[in-house]
Parts: sequence; structure tokens; C-alpha cells
Amino acid sequence: MAIGTTADASAAVQDEGSRRYILPMVLMVSLYFSIGFITALNDILVPHFKDLFHLTNTLALLVQFCFFGAYFVMSLPCGWIVGRMGYKPSIITALCVMAAGLFLFVPASIAISYPLFLFALFVVGSGLALLQVAVNPYVSVLGAPDTAAWRINLCGIFNSSATTIAPRVGAIFIFIAAGASSAQLAHSVRMPYVILGCFALLVALVTAFVPLPRLIETAPHDKLTKHDGSAWNFSHLRFGALAIFSSVGSEVAIGSILITFLGQPSMGGYTHAAAATFVSFYWGGAMAGRIIGSVALLKVKAQHALRAVTSVAALMVLITIFGQGSVAKWAIVSCGLFNSVMWPCIFPLAVKGLGKFTSQGSGILITMVVGGAVVPVLQGFLADKLGYQTSFIVVLLCYCYLIFFSLSGYKIRQPRFPSLPDYVPPIEAI
Repeated sequence: MAIGTTADASAAVQDEGSRRYILPMVLMVSLYFSIGFITALNDILVPHFKDLFHLTNTLALLVQFCFFGAYFVMSLPCGWIVGRMGYKPSIITALCVMAAGLFLFVPASIAISYPLFLFALFVVGSGLALLQVAVNPYVSVLGAPDTAAWRINLCGIFNSSATTIAPRVGAIFIFIAAGASSAQLAHSVRMPYVILGCFALLVALVTAFVPLPRLIETAPHDKLTKHDGSAWNFSHLRFGALAIFSSVGSEVAIGSILITFLGQPSMGGYTHAAAATFVSFYWGGAMAGRIIGSVALLKVKAQHALRAVTSVAALMVLITIFGQGSVAKWAIVSCGLFNSVMWPCIFPLAVKGLGKFTSQGSGILITMVVGGAVVPVLQGFLADKLGYQTSFIVVLLCYCYLIFFSLSGYKIRQPRFPSLPDYVPPIEAI
């Protein structure tokens, strides 16, 4: 009788704990959705600013450079902020910083100033960097450990759903009739960004009143010194960092240039509004790929899955470079499907076997999101000099590197620590 009573009490406690996590989890999902929506809107801003300010592709793609460059500049400060403030205050601060950047679109549209728009995007990117540093680890511990992957995948699906609908919603607001004045073109960006800014403040207010459980200690306990070595000593981590750079860079580059690419006569001469539909298809493929990958990756090793999707993606880019019309169009749009599982394959392979250097290695990989700032600008430069189809060589090179990583770069090799000659990391069979 006593045993049964104890079991019932334990089950009741678990049920109460699960219910306690429901509201925080709903909040985390909404944050992931917001991150995806704001990020995907950049694909609309690139062609819009190109027309408004009469920019080259290189200058127009500074939109992505400033936005994703913020991740590189702010990643380490954001880690320090989360460690000092804790997760809930960091989330609230991140949302307020995001709102400030979103509201900066109002004075930028009044002044019709491209540098001010870029500064606003950098501020928004800084807020998102802090938000991701705080939210990603928090979701993984917001419930039972054996359901952590399910929670992360759920958030990823909502993030992808946001990137799917954002281009179409943004096109409705931002792309206006041909022949509009510069003031009208600049004014068209205000409404969506003011709405998003108000939403960010509303979520910050809700977060302040939602009781988020303290699940992660923020005070560092085992600080690494320079005498302990570094995650950089592991070659597969270094290769993995460049793989993250290539994966994010190629994904963002395709989405950024797709509207102007489909506007070329050889691709059908689509209007910006019509081409935005294909951007939604591109990101929709990523959402579908995540759903498929959540099942497939349970049975297929990460390196094998990465090798398969990057090989097919490289083939699709080759078809885009040498093809014409609908064949080239659908080839490049289909890359969204194959991009979807690259990150979840690369990340665990890159940090595997790092032992006590795992958190440091994870931080290094997060900074490599800067690929989303660099690769699109490189492609834009080539598009200006050599043409749109030739410019996809940059994306092809990224995929070729990822094929190398899936074949050899991921393999764990014994690092050399000058100060610790006898140290051997835990090497697991792959």
C-alpha cells in the first residue's frame, strides 16, 4: 500500500512538473517563430533596397552582412551577458534590443538613409544573437532529458514555418506598385517592422510575468585556463566551424539573391512579388526537410546523411549554373529541402569527443553563423561582375567543402596539447 502511494505521489509530481513547463515552452516556440520571421524578411529587403537606393548586388547584400555580422561581433559579449544576468533577464533584454532596432526603421524610412537601415538591422541582429544564446540551451532542459531532441525539433519546425510565410507577408507590405516615389518605397517598410517591434515588446512584457523555471546554473564552475588547452586543438572542430560557415552562408545566399535572380529574362522575368512566392517555396522546403529529417536521422548516421544532401544540393547548383528557365529555377529552389538537415548533422559531428571543451566548441560554432554575412556578399560581387548564374559558383564551393567534411573532416583525430602531452580525448566510434 505504501509503495503504491509513493508511486502515485511521484507520478503526480511529474505531471505537475510537466504542466509547469507548458507555458514556458509555448513562449520558447513563439520566440523561435519570431526569429525565423524577422530573418526571412531580409530576403524581401535585399531587392527592395536595391531598387530604392539603386544599388549593385554587392551593396544590396550588405543587408545580410550587417544582420548576420552582428552574430559574429556580439556572440562572445552575449555569452557573458547570459552568464551574468541569467536566462530570463537576457531574453527580456534581447527582445527590447530587437524592438529598438525594429523601431529604427521609422527614422530610417523618413530620412531615406541606407546606412541608417543597415544600422537598424545590426541592432536587430544583435538582439537576435542574445536571444539565441539564451533560448537554445534553455529549451534543451525545459522538460525531461529524453524529450530534449523532440522539443528542439518542434521549435525548429515553427522557426521554418515562419521563414516560409514571412516572404509572402513581407511582399504584400513592402513591394508596392511600379513607379512609386522614393518616399513611398521607403515608407512601405515601416508598417511590418513597427508591428514586429510592438510584438517584441509585448513578448518581453509577457516574459517578465511568466514564471520561467531556473533550470541552468549561470555561474561558470570549471573555467578553462590557457594551460588546459582549447577546443581549437581538435581538427574536426576546426573543420566543423568552417562547415557551419559554409552551410549558413550558402543557405542565406540563395534566399537573398533568389528574387533578383528570378527577375532575369532567362529565368522568366518574374516581378518581385511573384518571385517572393518561390522564396517561400525555398524556405518551405527547409521546413519539410526538418520534418523528414527528424525521422530519418534516427536511422541514418549524420555523416552519411550530410554526404547525401550536400551531394544532391551541389548537383542542383550545377544545374542552376548551366540550365535555363524552369529547370534552373526549380533546381535552386529545391536546395532549401537539402539545406534543412545540414546544421543538425554538422553540429554534433563537430563537437563529438570534445569532452570538457564541448561548451567552448559550441560557442565557436555559433560564431560561424557569420557565414550568412560573408557568402551572400561574395555572391553579390560575382553577380555584378560575371552574372547571376555564374555567381552560384560561390554556393557550389560551399557545398563541395561540406562534402569533404562529410567524407573526412568530421573524423576525430588526437589533438596536440603542448602543456598536456599525455592528454587523450574521449574518442567514440563513428
